[in-house]
Amino acid sequence: MYKDLYLLKINGMSNDAFKLRRVNVMRYITPLREGGSLPALADADDDFKYVIKFRGAGHGSKALIADLIGGEIARFLGFKVPEIVFAHLDEAFGRTEGDEEIQDLLKGSQGLNLGLHFLSGAINYDPVVTEIDPETASRIVWLDAYLTNIDRTFRNTNMLSWHNELWLIDHGASLYFHHSWINWEKTAKTSFAFIKDHVLLPQASELEKANSELKKKLTPEVLEDIVNLIPEDWLIWEGADESPAEIREVYLKFLKIRLTHSEIFTKQAQDARESLI
Repeated sequence: MYKDLYLLKINGMSNDAFKLRRVNVMRYITPLREGGSLPALADADDDFKYVIKFRGAGHGSKALIADLIGGEIARFLGFKVPEIVFAHLDEAFGRTEGDEEIQDLLKGSQGLNLGLHFLSGAINYDPVVTEIDPETASRIVWLDAYLTNIDRTFRNTNMLSWHNELWLIDHGASLYFHHSWINWEKTAKTSFAFIKDHVLLPQASELEKANSELKKKLTPEVLEDIVNLIPEDWLIWEGADESPAEIREVYLKFLKIRLTHSEIFTKQAQDARESLI
């Protein structure tokens, strides 16, 4: 029943493929300390639970931007991704929190944050227990090479099994070029050496097919619609010379350029796989 309610909710968004809902966070339930960014499980005013990624954490709004872009590109390409929402924190939220670290995090995260629908009962994907078919594995490896996602490894697969289906989560470590913001055009045309550590690389025997099929789907219009989802206040960076509009344009150009040169990172992934098998 839980799954039916969730799917009914997201299916109702079919006419607004690139429009995210906004919810208000009502109750902080518990921190999820798997990573350094201190995401948390929380209740929202739509009576659903969400994993909240906070703009006041480690990499700030850049991690939220990567999660948003990566998650929505993955969803558009047909992967199962928990619904992403904008999660609003009122300025009074968290004042009663006893943990000072968490209280500071919440104070620094007032306004819009990112929420992923909580998949109750989901379990982490275990490559030892479950083997993914070559086509799916190749598509996921291609996606992560395109997004320069360094965080889908044996150590941290960032995939869940929920109701016997594979779901992709947590793309916050993608698009790492934005942490230096130097020579981004050159970076867009490079291979992706970290793909050698991808948990699904051994099964990814159809990378050329994945490149051919997925590249065609990501039209400039689709990429622009996804990048336009980024809230403007997530693009106001301390010390940045560019305006929010200029920063948004860099994200869009990076994605377009990288897609145009997809054969570079596709070959890198193929070569890395050959060295494993």
